[in-house]
Amino acid sequence: MKALLIVDLQNDFLLGGALPAPDGKKIIPVVNKLINLVDLVVASKDWHPEDSVHFEKWPVHCVANSEGAAFPEELEQSKIKTVVLKGTRNTDDGYSAFEATNIQLNNYLKENKVDELYICGLTTEYCVKNTVLDALEADYKTFVVRDAVEAVKAQPGDEEKAWQEMQAAGASIVYSEEVAKNA
Repeated sequence: MKALLIVDLQNDFLLGGALPAPDGKKIIPVVNKLINLVDLVVASKDWHPEDSVHFEKWPVHCVANSEGAAFPEELEQSKIKTVVLKGTRNTDDGYSAFEATNIQLNNYLKENKVDELYICGLTTEYCVKNTVLDALEADYKTFVVRDAVEAVKAQPGDEEKAWQEMQAAGASIVYSEEVAKNA
């Protein structure tokens, strides 16, 4: 079964948010198209407590139950079957969706007989990359949808390094048109 995993497409990672990916909003229409091409849609959210060690490295963002932690209005949310929450403790970063604390994502995907995982969202160098690497480690056939992922661009060169690392680890880098053709 094919599943789409939308990583951290949240207000705080969009322009006007606390830690924006400069071009984050442009992936929303692409993600909305992808939602209709798969059997199962799962989304992850950063869901940090107000006091988190994570904020020693980053600006305060995606605090649980805040507007910054919400999905943007433009995201087609009706088909998202499950939302996984990560970074929920004050002692963890929660970069990967597989670190979710409200459910065990790997078990959930296996129970739903997912074997192909299409990953999109924010941001390339951190949460997307870590989620992709964990998906590969868990033996999913893993696709990263290039035109449905954006970077925060915190450090020059990190975005390109992340793409290289994901591909070297075994991820297939695809574009949304390819996903649509194979749906």
